[in-house]
Amino acid sequence: MEKQIWTPSAVARVVSDRLQLFALNGTSELGRDVSSLLGHHLSAHEEREFEDGEHKARPLDSVGGADVYVIHSLYGGPQQSANDKLCRLLFFIAALKDAGARRVTAVAPYLCYARKDRRTKANDPVTTRYIAALFEAMGCDAVVTLEVHNEAAFENAFRCRAIALTAAPLMIARIKATAGEEPVCVISPDLGGGKRADLLRAALEVAMGRPIGKAFAEKHRSAGVISGDLFVGDVAGATCIIVDDLISTGGTLVRAARAARTRGARQVLACVAHGLFMPGAETALADPAIDRIIATDVVPAFRLPAGPVRDKLDIVPAAPLLAEAIRRLHEDEPLDDLLVF
Repeated sequence: MEKQIWTPSAVARVVSDRLQLFALNGTSELGRDVSSLLGHHLSAHEEREFEDGEHKARPLDSVGGADVYVIHSLYGGPQQSANDKLCRLLFFIAALKDAGARRVTAVAPYLCYARKDRRTKANDPVTTRYIAALFEAMGCDAVVTLEVHNEAAFENAFRCRAIALTAAPLMIARIKATAGEEPVCVISPDLGGGKRADLLRAALEVAMGRPIGKAFAEKHRSAGVISGDLFVGDVAGATCIIVDDLISTGGTLVRAARAARTRGARQVLACVAHGLFMPGAETALADPAIDRIIATDVVPAFRLPAGPVRDKLDIVPAAPLLAEAIRRLHEDEPLDDLLVF
């Protein structure tokens, strides 16, 4: 039986004295959206900066015996680096445990260092595993993230509960509205993303009630240089969906989009959970091979200037999916239809 994917039509509201919900500075807007959907206020906390660059954060509401969720998206931003945000989250988790919290779950929809999950050169660090050790050392009971680079490596790195949510439910409505009745094909821009592409394809087949094609593009990366020309799949006349976990500079997506266009694709959409839009993306992604970019709001597009790329960017709120995951975790309900597996 095909896996059924949850769709964000509604989120059951939670009212429980045991639930505590925090959102650290830099993720306050997302935290407010999640709390509104859950019908549960954000708990009060304090964050202070010191002259020497050190900081502290503490809960102001009592957390003794509570089931606590801390929302913090760990991307490097204009005010705080990824390292700053990680350190603050870790210290806050430890403070919550010291204050008597029964269970603490870190909700980090963008998890920094998740891409460095294996050794590609001699003596390379496996940073994802080191990040896991830090969360565990602070007493974290579970870590929730959205569309990790490699879900198997993510889960294997942690000894505490590790939950990788799929962004597929957030993308389906936008894809359906764009594709209409035209043929649709889901493309993985590299072999490693095949599982992610298959999950979205299966979800689209259920949602659209018809077969969805599949294709993949070859990619090799060495010393920052991308190569590979193989493309497999029939995309002629189709709306093509290139799915990936993130956009950095956009080179990988543009290569796949050009290959699909060369083979007769009618239009090309890029669907990603995390739009980092690093320098160079505003040039690369302006390529007319990509008609539209769909990304969630867990990383705001603050690096992307006004212009042609911003004009074709469609931001999808992630709060409904995060709220549903928190609700189910709090009520000890299954998460199967929200997960990448």
